[in-house]
Amino acid sequence: MITDKSFRLDGKVALITGASYGIGFAIASAYASMGATIVFNDINEELMNKGLAAYKEAGITAHGYVCDVTDEAAVAAFIAKVEQEVGTVDILVNNAGIIKRIPMLDMSADEFRKVIDVDLNAPFIVSKAVIPGMLKKGHGKIINICSMMSELGRETVSAYAAAKGGLKMLTRNICSEYGEANIQCNGIGPGYIATPQTAPLRERQPDGSRHPFDQFIIAKTPAARWGTTDDLMGPAVFLASEASDFVNGHILYVDGGILAYIGKQP
Repeated sequence: MITDKSFRLDGKVALITGASYGIGFAIASAYASMGATIVFNDINEELMNKGLAAYKEAGITAHGYVCDVTDEAAVAAFIAKVEQEVGTVDILVNNAGIIKRIPMLDMSADEFRKVIDVDLNAPFIVSKAVIPGMLKKGHGKIINICSMMSELGRETVSAYAAAKGGLKMLTRNICSEYGEANIQCNGIGPGYIATPQTAPLRERQPDGSRHPFDQFIIAKTPAARWGTTDDLMGPAVFLASEASDFVNGHILYVDGGILAYIGKQP
């Protein structure tokens, strides 16, 4: 039977990587509102402290750590410290990520590897570190922040699309290996989300018209708007809660319908 309790996260420890701001911060805030204890990391002290200040301002008690999620040894030490100081991780959101918008012929192999390292290798490393604790507890939720680029290609994002496509398949493989142990691994594929990082793409032009990229996104989205971080909260809570215990290996695209839509006839 489904009840309000099915969506509660009371007593759960939720780790959201790279959650000092943006999508990760929104998801962490949603989990806190449902009773979870929040743990997050960022790559340096400055970002981590900014995150702690933002959580405090929002009235959320959060545990912040500095950790480079591409460093396997550092991640192992980080998770051990979290388990000692906060508790075993029940919910992991692999949110930390980067993008480099560079045409393929102009992109160096090192730049390509950097994107793969953060967007694909890191979720593997962090998931590998938390799964043993989940196995001991007999349950766990892993949510990978994928992308529409897990399904589509676009100019200048070859490394990002390759990484997010790989993350989709890593999601399915974690499901395949650990589903029998009551660990669910799913993904969220955000559409175009209005954040401070995308604000320049939504600025009105001097003549009052929309930015060309803004026009493009509105035309391609059946919802006819950009998404907000609030739009991701419900799906993230669902995938972290008991309500999704038989949902595994799935990518939930929160995109306003872009992937379902071929676009208007010119």
